[in-house]
Amino acid sequence: MSKPKLTYFDAPVSRGEECRLALHLTGVDFEDARIKMADWPALKSQMPYGSLPVLELPGRAPIAHANAILVLIGRRHGLHPSDDFEAARHEGMMQHVEDLRGVVGPTIRMEEQEKRRVREHLVANYLPGWAAAAEKNISHKPFFGGDTLQVVDLKLHMAVRWFIGGNVDHIPASIFSHCPNLIGVYEAVRDHAGVKGWYAKG
Repeated sequence: MSKPKLTYFDAPVSRGEECRLALHLTGVDFEDARIKMADWPALKSQMPYGSLPVLELPGRAPIAHANAILVLIGRRHGLHPSDDFEAARHEGMMQHVEDLRGVVGPTIRMEEQEKRRVREHLVANYLPGWAAAAEKNISHKPFFGGDTLQVVDLKLHMAVRWFIGGNVDHIPASIFSHCPNLIGVYEAVRDHAGVKGWYAKG
């Protein structure tokens, strides 16, 4: 292996896409390995924890889980705070996003009737509280830590993008519209020249 390899599903979404964006923003030349869903069952047991994304660096054991990958990339390339307290604050928000995914993600595989019931319950009882906690902990602009984009911003961006596109059945696209700080981070990442460059590649 002569360059880093990031393995994730063949879709521009979620944990894998935020790691792709992080690598792209650093200018690192990496192999973007995209797995078809049909091929995943045969590959699952080969992954460190049976999940994706996975990052492989030349001469190193594979690294799994999005937050670990993002923090490693961020520390090496100036996209994560060097101050340990501020780094912990960023990592707390990153875990907050994972908590959201852990609650909403399982609904993707539910039958339609159950999916509707569970998601409507989340709209009424979970998502407002999640959003309020995120909102109150975003104290800088335009990004979470201030003027500079960091890996936590990529994670927040991907989480918000998932919902406001209107593609999550039974969850309104306006679910976070009352959170200007959260939406502000999403928009700042969306409008970042490096992020635009990634999507311009096609």
